[in-house]
Amino acid sequence: MTSQTSFSGQDTAFVEDFRTMSTFGATANGGVDRQAASTADGEQRRWLTGLLQEHGFTVKFDRAGNQWGLHEAVPGAPYVVVGSHMDSQPTAGRYDGAYGVLAAAHAAFRLKAGWSDAGAVAPKYNIAVVNWFNEEGSRFKPSMMGSSVYTGKLELDTALSTTDAAGISVREALDAIGCRGDFAGPEAACCAEIHIEQGRSMERDGVTIGLVSSNWAANKYEFVVHGEQAHTGSTVIEDRKDALLGASMLVVAARELANRFPGVLHTSVGQLNVYPNSPVVVPSRVNLLLDLRSADESVLAEADTLLHRRIAEIESLANVSVEQHHAHSWPVTPYPREGVELAAKVAADLGLSNKSVMTVAGHDSTNMKDLVPTVMLFVPSVEGISHNEHEYTTDEDIVAGLAMLTEVANSLCQGALEPAGTR
Repeated sequence: MTSQTSFSGQDTAFVEDFRTMSTFGATANGGVDRQAASTADGEQRRWLTGLLQEHGFTVKFDRAGNQWGLHEAVPGAPYVVVGSHMDSQPTAGRYDGAYGVLAAAHAAFRLKAGWSDAGAVAPKYNIAVVNWFNEEGSRFKPSMMGSSVYTGKLELDTALSTTDAAGISVREALDAIGCRGDFAGPEAACCAEIHIEQGRSMERDGVTIGLVSSNWAANKYEFVVHGEQAHTGSTVIEDRKDALLGASMLVVAARELANRFPGVLHTSVGQLNVYPNSPVVVPSRVNLLLDLRSADESVLAEADTLLHRRIAEIESLANVSVEQHHAHSWPVTPYPREGVELAAKVAADLGLSNKSVMTVAGHDSTNMKDLVPTVMLFVPSVEGISHNEHEYTTDEDIVAGLAMLTEVANSLCQGALEPAGTR
């Protein structure tokens, strides 16, 4: 990590804005609760609008709820899209996603100011700051919703019709906070995103900047385990069709798969919904979300086969049936090599220690890299803690990341990576 102890005025302003941003949806334990299109999400979006407008940016909301801060330096030219997301998990850390949006905003402020200096080289592309909608997927599924709509991977009507656990649709939730617009989104030339690593490798190796070269593959499923309601006291064990027992076996099966491929396969069950969830009723239905992730697609395929083989065994052992819905999946796909090389040169020029890393988590840039040349950057996470109120990255590292993102975005705006095809 860096050891810088004093900051410039610009860096201090950035750190202070980060503190202010973290007050929206703040929790007692130092984290945030800013689920997509919640009241807190609406408040921080309005704050971001004000910040962008103070620096001369035009703010628009698109039809999927993505928030855009636009600076048109070259009339009619496409935009370099820079940003991340500000929505969070129910009790989450302050850095995940939100850091990347604020860093994008401050990088864009610096570029706009620099381009107006006498003798400055005019950019080839414009700059757009983006706050993607519902990246986390905690309130509305799937995750990365806003960027999926923008990149054409998810139909707008499908996204807007999606409902949360209370039956509120995305359309209704966005309208309630005044964040559903009629903007189609800007034409993108390139994209850049910076994010906390959400792992330990960078801290362990003492590097400040992660150059993301590829993402892990993932298979995500929603399983519905069907049983039959019965009295928990009087119904004999042999007669029970316990959906929760079957679901519990699936949870254990997922962990056993991870143990079978140590360090190579990550598995989890992150959500269980039990019906009727009564203390004296054998559950008749359990909905659960299960995912498998690996950087080795052959391992992922083998694990997937073993999981489905185990499902058949669970149905027999627990006397239940298991209904499967494929939520979504993605393969191992590299970020453009030229973008990784560009980022490595920028880091070297800035004197920032760096290394190539893969991302285990999904990010909006994993959608964007399929559309335009995209650069993904990481800064370290202390102890690898993430999706947790104690998530932390030092001020020195978030400031170093801002410097890195600014120079990468500037290079992209100058045409360092030619778009393969614009939107």
